[in-house]
Amino acid sequence: MRKRRWWASVAAVTVVVSTAVPAWGGPDDPVTDPIPGDPIRSRLGLVLAEVARLPASSPTPPTSDTRLNRHNRINFVGEVPDGSGRRYVPDLNGPLYLLDDGGAPHVYLDFAARFPNFFSGRGMGSGFGFVAFHPGFARNGKLYTVHTEGRAAIDTETPTYPNQPGAVVQSVVSEWTAADPAADVFTGTRRELFRYGFATHIHAVQQIDFNPTARPGDPDHGLLYLAVGDGGLGVTSDVPQRLDNPAGKVLRIDPAGTGGPGGRYGIPATNPFVGTPGALGEIYAYGMRDPHRFAWDRGGDHALYLGHIGQHSIEAVYELRAGDNLGWSRREGAFAYRHEDQCHLYPLPADDDRYGYTYPVAAYDHDPPAGWPCTSDSGHAISGGQVYRGRAVPRLRGKYVFGDLVDGRVFYTEVSRMRRGGPTAPLHELKVFDTDGNEKRMTDLVGDGRVDLRFGTDAAGELYLLSKTDGRIWQVVGTREVPRSEVTPAVARNLVAHYDFEHPFPVDDAREIDLGESRTLLRLVNGGDRMRVDDGAFRGSNNALDLRPQPGANDDWKAGVWDADGAESLRAFNGATGTTIMGWFKLTGANPSPGHGAVGLAGLLSGDSEGHAVRALIEAFEVDGQLRLVALGRRIDGGASQTYAAAPAWSEVLPPNRWVHLAATFDFTTGRMALYRDGKALPGFYTVPGDPWQVDGTGTSPTDPRGIKIGGSFPQDTAERNPCTCRVDSLMFLDVAASAEVVAEQYRRFLNR
Repeated sequence: MRKRRWWASVAAVTVVVSTAVPAWGGPDDPVTDPIPGDPIRSRLGLVLAEVARLPASSPTPPTSDTRLNRHNRINFVGEVPDGSGRRYVPDLNGPLYLLDDGGAPHVYLDFAARFPNFFSGRGMGSGFGFVAFHPGFARNGKLYTVHTEGRAAIDTETPTYPNQPGAVVQSVVSEWTAADPAADVFTGTRRELFRYGFATHIHAVQQIDFNPTARPGDPDHGLLYLAVGDGGLGVTSDVPQRLDNPAGKVLRIDPAGTGGPGGRYGIPATNPFVGTPGALGEIYAYGMRDPHRFAWDRGGDHALYLGHIGQHSIEAVYELRAGDNLGWSRREGAFAYRHEDQCHLYPLPADDDRYGYTYPVAAYDHDPPAGWPCTSDSGHAISGGQVYRGRAVPRLRGKYVFGDLVDGRVFYTEVSRMRRGGPTAPLHELKVFDTDGNEKRMTDLVGDGRVDLRFGTDAAGELYLLSKTDGRIWQVVGTREVPRSEVTPAVARNLVAHYDFEHPFPVDDAREIDLGESRTLLRLVNGGDRMRVDDGAFRGSNNALDLRPQPGANDDWKAGVWDADGAESLRAFNGATGTTIMGWFKLTGANPSPGHGAVGLAGLLSGDSEGHAVRALIEAFEVDGQLRLVALGRRIDGGASQTYAAAPAWSEVLPPNRWVHLAATFDFTTGRMALYRDGKALPGFYTVPGDPWQVDGTGTSPTDPRGIKIGGSFPQDTAERNPCTCRVDSLMFLDVAASAEVVAEQYRRFLNR
């Protein structure tokens, strides 16, 4: 049974999300799809207004890691709790900025300049990680920070607790006391509270913070929470389950106390493991891999929500309470994790209740592209967010807004649905708009497939989004209704592959994510991510794919998918009784190019193709002495092809510099083919007499297609026979011969979104 995608009707997806169960067999069989279905496509969109752009910065020491070499590495925005309205922004590369009312930044404190062992040159969380201003900052001038120091510190500095074996970095938590809390640049004193070493460059101390809902006199007031990662050790050990070390835990300390190690901080008597033999009293909760971001709900029950980055499949939100064990590394989300199997999760055991693990209140899974190595990063990590309790955006109230920090998708869940011990809350995916009302994706706003998305809030509870990619900060200033999906329900039912060129694969921008059922990654050949251009065929589209012959021997810009053994992800076309190819095309230069006799638009390869033989293709070549748009296909691998040519001249069907919607349908059971332009059937004729397909009422050869080609032959990268000097938008491949009504309805949907 097919997995529904997000473009299906909201009602249909709601049913899938609320009733779907993970796909597995017996108790020892791997879970093949931990969280079936996709987030519900919300009709609510966020309007984002840019409020600031922070200066460029660089890692220390310099690095060749492209994930770290961003515009800068800002990772939060908050408001100084002194009534001044000043907002603060930490940059992992060292600076702590303050923003004035107009969004102009200046450096308040620079960690790279102050600490000779400062380190931000390796590891996604290394550097100046976070800052937490004491609730009484206006009075006492105290703020708290965490930063990373490198190997030289390990040889000279003593950790609070013994380092993880073979430590390569140390996380350092400091208390700063400003001489003048109102000053725009820090002067004052510093003392060290906590230092701990990690054996890898990942999952060190992430966020530190105070509970903003705790008032003077409350037991939690003035207590500092530290989110400590597992240092990368949990993947092969039970370190996060051990209570004798800080790794993989959330700690809670009293900076004003003296009962902790070295008298540097106190251990609150209300902590759950105080007095437990062999346990650190600082531990508030445990069993974590990468407790990336946490935030308290400033309304409701003042719950604490933690965004937890998973290892293999699960990105999760937990409602965190004292004493909780999230289960890592015996559990990932609500699934069993086995150290010996890095590629799968497993069902929970029958006696799971006896372990007392806490499971997510909301979660989503990775759904990696077809064929992607199970041990490779597929470009997903949760960016924990905020429960919106502001006044400026009423429709967001009571929603926990968070996202995927890599691909930049923004989600929400209703706080009222996030219940411990119950089913996980449905996730809704939010679109975003600029202040001119243009529908965008975060990848559009930052101009990169990797967004590095973070969230923040101010004292009034208003919500901010920020990105390392370009160092910008946006405030959510309103909401808009999202237009209907660009895909009709009739098309969605049979949509195997769909490329809108708005979804670069975050791990590699030279690939495009398939929005169809097959999840087949598309390669952008020779031009890479330069082939995505700011041009849309219809309202709501921002990007198109640019195809063109290039100077030189073998560097034409084209796109494709190829597997010599057959593309398993395209198995829906194995034995298919029909196929439809449709999409938007715009000629941007001479076609055919000088020295070439044909123009390749888009096609599905046969099961024995070397790049030319196709099962279904939209192309242009000379018929009866005139260049014509044609649908060309073959039913049987190695068999003869049939061509259906449009009667109107090529120049009439595709005039220069104008977007045109084309569709070609192939019914392999009857031999019927058709071409459509802007939703209307084109008159035409078959060019091969007789029955070249050997029609017998059945479908195509029972083999998987070897791939897809767009704008030329693929995987061949020799001198191209049929390059297209053109652009393509919203290209779709269906495993059925769509009717004229379905094609027309889909065309109208594009125009009337």
